[in-house]
Amino acid sequence: MPKVQSAPPGSGRGSRGRRASSTLAEINVVPLVDVMLVLLIIFMITAPMIQRGIEVTLPESRRSTPVEGERLFITVPAAYREDHTIYLGDEPVPADAFQERVRQHMEEATVKDVFLQGDGTVQLQELIEVIDRLKDAGVRNLGLVTDVPKRR
Repeated sequence: MPKVQSAPPGSGRGSRGRRASSTLAEINVVPLVDVMLVLLIIFMITAPMIQRGIEVTLPESRRSTPVEGERLFITVPAAYREDHTIYLGDEPVPADAFQERVRQHMEEATVKDVFLQGDGTVQLQELIEVIDRLKDAGVRNLGLVTDVPKRR
C-alpha cells in the first residue's frame, strides 16, 4: 500500500500538496524459476551419464554358478594398487575403514555370506590382504565371483 507523505512547510513543493511513494516489497521470482528449470533440465540430462558401475574384468571359471538372492559383494578394482579403495556394494570405502564397515554390515545382515569379486589384473597378494581384512571383520563364508567362459 503506498505511503502518503506530506511535504514540510516552506519546501517549495508545498504547492503540490501530498505525494505518494511506493516501496517495492516483493521479489520477482520469475528469473529464479527460469534458472531453476534450466538447472533441472541440465541435471536430468547429465545424471544418467554419471551413474556408471565399477569396471571390473572378472576371471573366468568353467564351474561357476550364478549367485542368487541379495548378498554383500566386495569389489577390488584394478585401481586398488594405487588408491587402496575397496567397494562395499557400490560404495567406495578406504582400506583403513573397510574392516569396521564390514563388521557393522555383518551385525545387521540376515545372510552372512560375502562374495569377493576382484579385477583379473589384481595380484593375488592384494586379494589375500582383502580376505584377511574380511576374516578379521568376522566373515565366515566367503565366495569368489568369476565369469562363465563364453562358448567358442
